[in-house]
Amino acid sequence: MDKFMQQMREAFANEALWKEFQTGIWDTIYSTVAATLVACVLGIILGIILVAGEEDGVRPLPGPVMKVLNFAINILRSVPFLILMIMVLPLSELLVGPTIGTVASIPPLIIASASFVARLVETSLRDVDHGVIEAAQAMGCTPFQIIRKVLLPECLPSLISGFTTSFITILSYGAMAGAIGGGGLGQIAINYGYNRYNYAVMLIATILIVILVTIFQALGSYLANRMDHRITKTTPKSKKHHPEKAGFQ
Repeated sequence: MDKFMQQMREAFANEALWKEFQTGIWDTIYSTVAATLVACVLGIILGIILVAGEEDGVRPLPGPVMKVLNFAINILRSVPFLILMIMVLPLSELLVGPTIGTVASIPPLIIASASFVARLVETSLRDVDHGVIEAAQAMGCTPFQIIRKVLLPECLPSLISGFTTSFITILSYGAMAGAIGGGGLGQIAINYGYNRYNYAVMLIATILIVILVTIFQALGSYLANRMDHRITKTTPKSKKHHPEKAGFQ
């Protein structure tokens, strides 16, 4: 315990270490936001195809195409992130140049999370009342119009909640990427904490990650609530529901 307290005092007095933490925070936010944006775009496209391309969807696709797509998404979701990151190092080198650092961690973060986002989008789209879709079809809406004006607006709050979950998942993936040179707070926790048996640094890095998760979770929940047209405002207590007055006698 005395050793841990000594490490804490040294960590708080180390200006160079706090500069590393500041850089690590921005690197973590940068890689997480960049990967989340691209993964969400890809996930929305894949999720729409998974729902709209079904046999009873608004734009059915050939069965073999849907089976291959589902299989590919399931495969990507099944591979542990650290293994996937090592597997796609050649792709990272091709796309961004370096194979270590914050930028190098973005391609594997996108690949690992896009399939996860696709399933979240698929689940959100399936929650839309099928009667609304049938009504749009009866009005002569095209498949694209149904997707753009019915499906996506109806499930927008659920999508925002899913994107928030995806952001937090990608943030945790990015922290794990620090084990193999992925940059950010994860790499600081590994290099300055774990490798040097400095548990104070690991604790500080963990607390900073928890703070980031808390902030973005609160922001995501706030946006989801604001966009949810189904949430009713507080009803005045003086107004009571009388079925007979509403014509339900």
